[in-house]
Amino acid sequence: MEIQELQKQVDDWIKKHGVRYFDELTNTTILMEEVGEVARIMSRRYGEQSEKESDKEKDLGDELADVLFVLTCIANQTGVDLNSAIHKNFEKKTVRDHNRHHNNEKLK
Repeated sequence: MEIQELQKQVDDWIKKHGVRYFDELTNTTILMEEVGEVARIMSRRYGEQSEKESDKEKDLGDELADVLFVLTCIANQTGVDLNSAIHKNFEKKTVRDHNRHHNNEKLK
């Protein structure tokens, strides 16, 4: 799926099932909640924290999809074209970090 298609599908879903977008501040808070759920899985499943029995059934992919969905909502309601934004972001990183990571002794 292309990013423009994702943005349209999210917008269509909101209009059909969600009635309207939550306001930007509410969606930002929801995004933080969803990122927190990803962090919980990561710290307990892949980090040093022990995983609670109740967390073992959590689906990392589903939680990452929740983050992407809410992030897309925020982009839609603030007029951000994510396709254009990600291309510009890659250009920025390529110029800024062209040699940076290759020269990082910690990564060798």
